[in-house]
Amino acid sequence: MTGTVLENLSGRKLAVLISFLLLCQVVCFLIGGLVAPMPANAQTILGTVCRDTTKEKNDTTKWFYNRGKGQCETVNLADLHHDLSESDIVFAFQMPIPREGKTFDYSRWQQNLIGVLQMDIKYHSQMEIKPHSTVTIDARLAYRNKGDPDDAWKLYTLSVEKRNLDCDIEIKSEEYLYNCTAMPLFELGSLYHDYYLLNIRLPVDTKDMNAHIGHIQDMWVTVINQNGGFTKVWLSLKTVFFPCIIGILVWFWRRIHMLQRKPVLLEEMLFALGIAMCILDMPIEYLTLHFDLPFMLLLSDVRQGFFYASLFSFWLVFAGEHMLIQEAKTKNTLRKYWRHLSAVLLGCVSLFVFDMCERGIQLRNPFYSIWVTDLGTNLALSFIILAGISTGIYFMFLSFMIWQVFVNICHKRESLLAMSSVRRLHYEGIIYRFKFLMLATMICAAMTVIGFILGQVAEGQWKWDENIELEYTSAFFTGVYGMWNIYIFALLVLYAPSHKRWPESDTTSDTQNLSEEIEFNPIPSERSEISSLTSFIAKPTVD
Repeated sequence: MTGTVLENLSGRKLAVLISFLLLCQVVCFLIGGLVAPMPANAQTILGTVCRDTTKEKNDTTKWFYNRGKGQCETVNLADLHHDLSESDIVFAFQMPIPREGKTFDYSRWQQNLIGVLQMDIKYHSQMEIKPHSTVTIDARLAYRNKGDPDDAWKLYTLSVEKRNLDCDIEIKSEEYLYNCTAMPLFELGSLYHDYYLLNIRLPVDTKDMNAHIGHIQDMWVTVINQNGGFTKVWLSLKTVFFPCIIGILVWFWRRIHMLQRKPVLLEEMLFALGIAMCILDMPIEYLTLHFDLPFMLLLSDVRQGFFYASLFSFWLVFAGEHMLIQEAKTKNTLRKYWRHLSAVLLGCVSLFVFDMCERGIQLRNPFYSIWVTDLGTNLALSFIILAGISTGIYFMFLSFMIWQVFVNICHKRESLLAMSSVRRLHYEGIIYRFKFLMLATMICAAMTVIGFILGQVAEGQWKWDENIELEYTSAFFTGVYGMWNIYIFALLVLYAPSHKRWPESDTTSDTQNLSEEIEFNPIPSERSEISSLTSFIAKPTVD
């Protein structure tokens, strides 16, 4: 009877393998904690108020900026300007901002850019902000690269957008500022150019447009981008893990086809999980260093979602297959788990639709956001809350299934007393190894669920509550990512068919060699179970 590597590998070799994998896990955490910087960086930029003296206000070739040759004429809105109309005011944001007298530029390693708008509005008794006011923004984004003249700004995108203005004030006194919530402004899925310029106007094309938004004194834009140093560390890990998972996946599938039987469900699910891990590991982000790929952020979300769906589905099948309440002669299919898998599929499809509704549209209009309306905000919050609740329920259900597996194994262990000493020790060793693997699965599942929930909250914190302070450390990112690769690598190794076999019958001489290593024959050609543990549990209690 053949089994898996987990069952037939000698204790010394298994200890060496586990020690090596744990060392790799520690290294992943240390790389994130000691080498990589914080995953994201934020800059808050005060808008420069420029005077537009041109007659044609819709000229997209005219740009206003505050640094370099041809900079704009600035205006102080705190003073009265009788010769200044609303259409003559332009708020200019030049990104990135200089520090310590040095001019900086964006790097393609920084991957993406998110902009959040904040307004400083003065209180005036004659210009109070009405509840549920809407501000209309004419936003234009331009870019230039190193070597270009200071005035060589080129149009990137433009849009006229509406944002809900949610402001309150505790003391209604002149010159006091309203407390206004931040508004999502834009999101770029690719940071291909060196410099960016944002011009914002507040149009008054109709009588009611921007009529009840108070006296705006200043505008601030907070731009968030991925740290280039973190991206380098992240891609380095992908570059290392990708060929390792590819190699072990090919080795695993070749071992399966050495047997003259079709792969069982657990092997097929494990192979699919390995493919999902390879897709996630594929370092296609290197392409953004040479090409402008604004869809990369959406593609990363799709790859991550496919991996989550594969991992969560695998765990359900993994626990279900080891419960073994069915007869051993029947071969399980995915139909048996359709209720469990349909819930996972529904959750992943919901998140995919939500992602397409925002980042899919942002490929055409980076200023679009699903969070700008009450309906969109409630819908987005509902998706995030339901996703968090669903993952929590999933983890509890998975824990219940694994607990049932342990209970089932404990009941079946009673049949060990009727076996010979060698065979009893063999099965007891398998059970201890399997319990250790299930414990590792629980830890991996817990870390994955925590990471998923925190990731959803962290992604929305700038969009729906700027008061939430949630920091992702690089060590958590690299540690969880390394854990996924190491866990799947271990499963592919340990659940591959062994090249050794356990003799069908025990003899008296077996009991006299308890301390000796059992010799196994090369992999047989007859049909066999994936695991001698599964066949053991599937047997009747009396052996």
